[in-house]
Amino acid sequence: MAFEIAQRRVGDGAPAYIIAEGCDNHLGNLATALEMVRQAKLAGADAIKFQHHLPDEEMLPDAPMSDNFQEPLYEFLKKHALTLDQHRQLKRFCDEIGITFLCTPFSLKAAQELATLDVAAYKIGSGEMTDIPSLVRIAALGRPMIVSTGMSSFEEIDRTYRALTDRGTPLALLNCVSEYPPVYEDLNLDVVTRMSERYPLAVIGHSDHTPDLYTCFAAVTLGAAIIEKHVILDKRQPGPDQSVSIDFRDLANLVDGIRKIEAARGDRRAVHGREAAIRTWAFRSLVAVQPIPAGAVITEDMIWSKRPGTGIPSHLMAEVIGRRAGRDLPVHTLLSWDDLAAD
Repeated sequence: MAFEIAQRRVGDGAPAYIIAEGCDNHLGNLATALEMVRQAKLAGADAIKFQHHLPDEEMLPDAPMSDNFQEPLYEFLKKHALTLDQHRQLKRFCDEIGITFLCTPFSLKAAQELATLDVAAYKIGSGEMTDIPSLVRIAALGRPMIVSTGMSSFEEIDRTYRALTDRGTPLALLNCVSEYPPVYEDLNLDVVTRMSERYPLAVIGHSDHTPDLYTCFAAVTLGAAIIEKHVILDKRQPGPDQSVSIDFRDLANLVDGIRKIEAARGDRRAVHGREAAIRTWAFRSLVAVQPIPAGAVITEDMIWSKRPGTGIPSHLMAEVIGRRAGRDLPVHTLLSWDDLAAD
């Protein structure tokens, strides 16, 4: 399965699509968000993603607070959420420097506002994954949808998958654990493989909330076609996503590592050109370990294997033992077939 985001193929046969998740780590500062865009481009990410919050559209003011926040989420978003005009400026800058602008709408109205920016795809967070009425209306906006699946059972994912694929929506489902940060034993990365089998009409990826890179590398080897990772300019900065974010030096290492893993993931067993020269000295040949007079019957104690590999290969020892020497063979002679008497 594959589809395109801003002319970039995502899915089967394409390099992993790497999304730098800027989330709200800009704390509402446009200059900080612009610098995050610049650093994501320099790190080699395919896209940078922000979040479009309209607090009164997405929650009640007294909604329960997650333990990764120091104040009620409603109040935090009222202070730090980017405006639509700021998103417009961010998208314009992304277009200028050549990185795709993505954004998560946390309400239908937020998605409708983002549609005015001609976003290339909609990213749906795990909290909205089961909100079928909103998802169907967002799908009608006619863009690919990338949906995280944290906190969800397979049966809940099945329902969303059917609702969107039945409408022909280009769909990606991201394996995800909504812990901030997660316990590694809860990650169950092999679910990536199970999702690939269970949801053949969707591109499967991985949204990662660990504070390091290892599980992203593993997800790629398991077939994840999209990797989403939270990023922050300075790990010392406080904020709700600080504990699950990497800095942009680590993002560059993540991109570099994924591209190297992809280059290495072949299944062809061959002697490669750069190996051929090494074979000549690294493999073993049969060598006389004592003087062998002409006409003597060669026994096992007279020969053994040593480098280089340019003589009679050592795995043919049984074919040499019992033959007669065709000439005097000094010790350390690298045997050749011409050194043996004709039968």
